[in-house]
Amino acid sequence: MARTRYAPDRGLVVRMTGTMFGLGLLYVILIAVLVYFIRSAPLAILIAGGILFFQWYFSDKIAMTSMRAREVTPGQAPQLHAIVDRLCALADMPKPRVAIADIDVPNAFATGRTPSRAVVCVTTGILRRLDVKELEGVLAHELSHVAHRDVTVMTIASFAGVLAGVLARIWMFGGMGGRRDNNQNAALVFLAVMLVSIVIYLVSFLLTRGLSRYRELSADRSGALLTGNPSALASALQKVSGQIAAIPDRDLRQMETVSALAFAPALHQKASLSSLFMTHPPLDKRLAQLAQIATQLGQR
Repeated sequence: MARTRYAPDRGLVVRMTGTMFGLGLLYVILIAVLVYFIRSAPLAILIAGGILFFQWYFSDKIAMTSMRAREVTPGQAPQLHAIVDRLCALADMPKPRVAIADIDVPNAFATGRTPSRAVVCVTTGILRRLDVKELEGVLAHELSHVAHRDVTVMTIASFAGVLAGVLARIWMFGGMGGRRDNNQNAALVFLAVMLVSIVIYLVSFLLTRGLSRYRELSADRSGALLTGNPSALASALQKVSGQIAAIPDRDLRQMETVSALAFAPALHQKASLSSLFMTHPPLDKRLAQLAQIATQLGQR
């Protein structure tokens, strides 16, 4: 299969990965600090769960706001709505809201806590670059995320990591926050708790990223089988990947907040240790899977 033809911007990859990892790390530290000073494990767990519940419950609004996307009617985007209508009929699923983000980055994403609250959004950049069949493949991929409730799955996966860190801290202090000692031992124990929390979060981070990559492959497979046209999805992937290379970094960063939800990441890398931190599988792996599906369908 063809490889990507542009050099990856490793600096941007490092910044994006560092930002996501840092936010999660700060979140774990915050919960540990709350447990230590408030001495209430239930309260700390409640706060952790409350923040993640807010992110899940308002996932559609958060994503739409961050991308400055607008919901469009069938009259405003007839072709886009017609494709979504056809795919929803094929999949026998409720039609999500349809939105467009005015940004040149060729991409798409779907989010929402339930299929009835879902929204599928495409950028003006992807609308300009793909033909109807390719766009249909992309939307079939995104609707698979909706049908499989991937937003809920990934939220639960994230919560497990945070909760593991909190529970590790509770265990080390022997129950409900333990006893506060005003001596050096307390400081040493607190540092140990921080270290354990960091290790647990790192493991959770890697597992969640692995799950995210699997969900992307699953959405590719489901979308290709739904349309019966894996070659169109493969063509869309190659077009999007190649076109992203010409997009300025400042525009790519606008996609950071929905990077894990997007059809394709802003950048691709060859398989390496850094792939463990990626939300999406390497392009070659996605294309190889689609080629295999095409063979199974007797198209090659």
